[in-house]
Amino acid sequence: MDDLPKVLYGWSWEENKLFEMALAVVDEEDPDRWKVVATMVGGKKSEEDVQKHYVILLEDLQGIESGKLDHTLAGEAPPCVQFDCTQSVCWTDEDHKMLVQLDIN
Repeated sequence: MDDLPKVLYGWSWEENKLFEMALAVVDEEDPDRWKVVATMVGGKKSEEDVQKHYVILLEDLQGIESGKLDHTLAGEAPPCVQFDCTQSVCWTDEDHKMLVQLDIN
């Protein structure tokens, strides 16, 4: 699992998780949004890095929603998993601990 995240645009799994949580808690209208998100990701990414990563995320989502995104990895064909998109996804205790470590008030 450690090899796969580095392939995904140079972001580790942990950085992606922090990025997702930051997007969930930082107001879209905050003029310092990307600065705050960059800080919450751990300070190793610049404001420009997180903004670019957000654009990539949006492009990926559009590809998924349109059905154009290939879900296979270099010769692999993992089984498709379908789930009810109307259900909420709850944060885990691990997600909560990450937020507490960031000391977001």
